[in-house]
Amino acid sequence: MKFLPVLVVEDDADLREAIVDTLALAGYESISAGDGGEALERLKKTPVGLIISDAQMEPMDGYALFAEVKRQYPGVPFILMTAHGVIERAIDLLRAGATHYLLKPFEPPSLIAEVEKHLLGLPEPDGDEVVAESPAMRQLFALAGRVAQSDATVLISGPSGAGKEVLARYIHRYSRRAAGPFVAVNCAAIPDSLLESTLFGHEKGAFTGASQAMAGKFEQAQGGSLLLDEITEMPLALQAKLLRVLQERELERVGGARTIRLDIRVLATSNRDIQAEVDAGRFREDLYFRLNVFPLAIPALAARREDILPLARRVLKRYAEAAGRSALTLSADAERHLTAYSWEGNIRELENVMQRAVILAAGAEILAADLLLPDVFGAAELPARTLAASCDEPPDADMKTLEKRHILETLTTVGGVKKLAAEKLGISERTLRYKLQRYRDEDADA
Repeated sequence: MKFLPVLVVEDDADLREAIVDTLALAGYESISAGDGGEALERLKKTPVGLIISDAQMEPMDGYALFAEVKRQYPGVPFILMTAHGVIERAIDLLRAGATHYLLKPFEPPSLIAEVEKHLLGLPEPDGDEVVAESPAMRQLFALAGRVAQSDATVLISGPSGAGKEVLARYIHRYSRRAAGPFVAVNCAAIPDSLLESTLFGHEKGAFTGASQAMAGKFEQAQGGSLLLDEITEMPLALQAKLLRVLQERELERVGGARTIRLDIRVLATSNRDIQAEVDAGRFREDLYFRLNVFPLAIPALAARREDILPLARRVLKRYAEAAGRSALTLSADAERHLTAYSWEGNIRELENVMQRAVILAAGAEILAADLLLPDVFGAAELPARTLAASCDEPPDADMKTLEKRHILETLTTVGGVKKLAAEKLGISERTLRYKLQRYRDEDADA
């Protein structure tokens, strides 16, 4: 397991250096800051697995820093270094959620023992679906790795298509239940009339059409994890029954009287503001508190731009191999457009764009035009041929029209040199000449 760095916050430069050296000798990476304000700036750029902060600092002390960390980076372990005279305030911080406190002066072994106990690690993903290059996602997966070791219920929030199920599967994979099943049920995709029996199962004859008994998703997840995807789409009447099942860890099938004990870990996701749903009366407050044991919020793709290109390359590899074009790569201009785009549809939209680009790419490289993204740099940067094509061609242009536009744009970018254009397109110069002649003939006929 790879450990995230320790953030050491101490205004005494000599003591700060001593702590950093102690950590380095024990094999732990660290970064440092001279006060709370500087620490918050460091946290914006670098994910950390533990914060060790002095209590008395100016202008922002350790108590104010803890309040901001709890608000902005919930779940990051926080150890306060304090003197005997202010131990009461340190105890107050423990009640508020701090991890531990160290009384000054302390010996290096005491410091290292606390670091070993509380430092967040980042498990190395053994699947291809996890990308965490941005500080926000590295911090998120570190927290997910920590909570995975428990059986605590996790509520994952975030916009549609941002990767909530990927995070849920990650938690399952690094949990003690990894050998058990991972069962996902989309609460938004199942009609209300069928959702109860889907979740809890039913006995034979429980309702019209129930010709045989069926185990529900809860039973199917025995010994493993159950993901309730888009939990806020569940009708209020069923929320009450779900609450009881979560509290008692047992259920009765629809139409049955036998109690079935459950041994599962529950994960839930939502793309809505659940507190707002509670306030509006569309989601039970008691169920919200039951689910919200350990909240994780996954940011939109536009808020973690360091992840865009690694994700695009991974998705491109998958679709290119499926199409028999494993050598396909992204051009520098395509990468520039990908990182500048807003990605309102998040990773799901990125996957669609890359699949489309694999189809449209005529050469060994995906060009910006193959992405068919809205112009993110302004029309002035596009070649004149592209502007003409966008005016002349209808929105539902067929593949021949798109191919023609792509070839002519490529020819424009290389100054009309057919040999260079053919190389860029990944076709022979003879094929290019043939296609150009065909376009001239079609234009003459028109």
